[in-house]
Amino acid sequence: MNIALFGATGGTGGHVLRQALEQGHRVQVLVRDPAKLPADRHGVTVIVGDCLDQAAVNDCVQGTDAVICILGTRTGGRPIEADGTRTILAAMSAAGVRRLIAVTSMGVGDSADQMPFIFKVFMKITLKKVMAAKEEQEQLIRASTLDWTIVRPGGLTDGPRTGTYSAGVEKSIQARRVSRADVAQFVLQQLTDDRFVRQTPAISW
Repeated sequence: MNIALFGATGGTGGHVLRQALEQGHRVQVLVRDPAKLPADRHGVTVIVGDCLDQAAVNDCVQGTDAVICILGTRTGGRPIEADGTRTILAAMSAAGVRRLIAVTSMGVGDSADQMPFIFKVFMKITLKKVMAAKEEQEQLIRASTLDWTIVRPGGLTDGPRTGTYSAGVEKSIQARRVSRADVAQFVLQQLTDDRFVRQTPAISW
């Protein structure tokens, strides 16, 4: 498939990019700093720009079969999840691309009760603005007519890809640690699996 990937230079996005190329996909990425991408870019089309720039986002989405959105806020930066998603949704509408897989977080929306109490307190104190942006991001996606899936991981680690994790819409799945590599594997599975279309599966250990 030809995939538009937003967030390719982030921790999880980097794993998605590598695994997508391993699987033979072609990937169009929108990045501000191409130097942060792997040196071997065979199969990658690089578009330099910002996710808030509608023209650049349009270029990234054009001609693709699906969009993967893994927007994240840099420490101390302004949350971009909601505003970036607006431009992506507009680009998908203009290009006629229907499949969207977005990564947010457990603790957002109706997954709040799947978080341990101490994590809830931590998020309210230190990640209040980021979580609010993710809430708005999910609302924007849910309000669209796209074939979307919102993936909500637990606490992310830099561990290896194991293929051993719990994923689904069951509220019994609790927010535990999960490697970014495993999240990437699950995200890419959604390209050819329609079980979670217009649903919000959680993924955790």
